[in-house]
Amino acid sequence: MAKAIEIYDDRLLAILSPDASLQKLANGAVHSEGPVYIQEDDSVVWSDAHGNRLLRWSPTDNVSILRDPSDYQSGNYRDLEGRIVACSSGLRAIIRCEHNGEWKVLVDRYQGKRLNSPNDLVVKRDGTIWFTDPPYGITEPNQGYGGEQEQPGSYVYRFDPATGQIYPVVTDMVRPNGLAFSPDENLLYVSDTAAFNIPGGPHHIRVYEIVDGRWAKNGRVFAVIEPGQPDGFRVDEYGNLFISSEDSVQVYAADGTQLGKIFVPEVCANLTFGGKKRDSLTGTLRDRLFITAGKSLYSINLNTRGVQL
Repeated sequence: MAKAIEIYDDRLLAILSPDASLQKLANGAVHSEGPVYIQEDDSVVWSDAHGNRLLRWSPTDNVSILRDPSDYQSGNYRDLEGRIVACSSGLRAIIRCEHNGEWKVLVDRYQGKRLNSPNDLVVKRDGTIWFTDPPYGITEPNQGYGGEQEQPGSYVYRFDPATGQIYPVVTDMVRPNGLAFSPDENLLYVSDTAAFNIPGGPHHIRVYEIVDGRWAKNGRVFAVIEPGQPDGFRVDEYGNLFISSEDSVQVYAADGTQLGKIFVPEVCANLTFGGKKRDSLTGTLRDRLFITAGKSLYSINLNTRGVQL
C-alpha cells in the first residue's frame, strides 16, 4: 500500500510506528461492521451488516459464519460476563448471546413504542448498555426489515439489563451512530452520520459530560470528520480517538487535535482494539487495531492499548 500513514502531530509517533503495516485479514462480506475481539481464542467476530450474517475470523480457522441470517446485526460488544451483546437493526432490539449459545432479546421498546433500529453500543463498567438508535434499519432496504418509526427522534439510550430500566441520555443529535467512553468514563463521545442520506447533515463527533454515571450533559462538537462520515470509533488508554472515515482511520488526541491518518483502501466503517502479543524486543504491549472496511477485515499493530473492546 503506497500511502499507509500520514502524521500531522508528533504525538502519533508514540502510539503508532510510521513503518506499521496494515494487513488484510479477510474479505467476502457485503458490508463489514461492528467488530468485537474475543480474547480467549484471539478471534474477531464482526457483522456483515448488509449481507445479514455474523462472521468470525481467527488466525487458525480463517473465516466462518456464526449466524445466517443475523437479523441485520450491526454493532457488537461484550458484557461483564463475556457474552456478546449486539444491536439488531432487523429486530429493532438489543440482543445478547447467552452462555448456551441462544440469542435473547434484551430490550426492543421505550415507553411502549418500538425502537428505531439500534446501531452501535458499549457496555459501561457498571454493566449498563449505552446504544444509539438511528432509523437506518427502517429507511435503508439493506439494513433491516423496514417498518414505521415509532420513536419521535434518534436518541442515545442507557439500558440497565439488571433492572430493565431504559431512558434516553442524548436527544440533540440527528443520526447518532458510533459511541465510546473516555478512559475514566467521565465523557461520552457519539458520532453523527446524518450526512449519509440527509444533504447538509452533520458528519461530526460530539462529546458529552457524564453526570452521576447516568446522564449525558453539556454536549458540544468535538471534531468534524471528512471525507465521508464518522461511523464507529474507539478510545485508547491515553484518551486518543481512533475514528472511521471514508479514506482512513483518523486519530485525534483528547484535546481535539488531529494527530494523523491510517489509510485504508476501502471505506472504513468500524473498528476495535484487540491482540495480546508482547513485542519480543522492547517488551512493550503492542495491541492491534482491527478495522472493518468495505467487504473486508484489516488490522494494524499499535503501541497503545484500547480501554474498550
